[in-house]
Amino acid sequence: MRDATIARNYAEALLVLARRAEDLRGWGVLLQGIADAMRTDTRLRAFLETPRVDVAAKNGVLRKALTDRAPAKFVRFVESVVSHRRQMLIPQIAIEYMDLVDHAENRMHAQVTVAREGDAKSSALIAERLSKVFSKEVIPHVTVDPRILGGAIVRVGDTVMDGSVRRKLAVLRRQMMG
Repeated sequence: MRDATIARNYAEALLVLARRAEDLRGWGVLLQGIADAMRTDTRLRAFLETPRVDVAAKNGVLRKALTDRAPAKFVRFVESVVSHRRQMLIPQIAIEYMDLVDHAENRMHAQVTVAREGDAKSSALIAERLSKVFSKEVIPHVTVDPRILGGAIVRVGDTVMDGSVRRKLAVLRRQMMG
């Protein structure tokens, strides 16, 4: 199996456990915390990665670190991931899990590029309009690129909506030239 498929399967299993515990977001935060620690702490990453440390020792360290901070079923889930030697997939499992939570909560993320920095009111307006278009709660991630001159470019998954002034000028130029 490919790593993406394996990560998705673990994320789906965790989603079932989190639903039973009625804490989708909380479990996501816990898993993301482990994934972030793996990315930033080279010692933790090396410890989890090395085959010289046996599974029981890895599980013991993780259990000790998580026992006071996480529900017992979450800790057992992490132990299961480590026992099956899939611990290096935890960052990918976290991404897949948050995608599943977003889908379950009818939410999506959009990459929005604008020409100038806006205020909170403009971000809220963008979110509101995109939510109406997609019939879901849309969380915009706004970046600024003055090269688009004005308007906005919205990317949601494979869909791109280019309402930039730069594109409109390019279309106009092609119409005038041809």
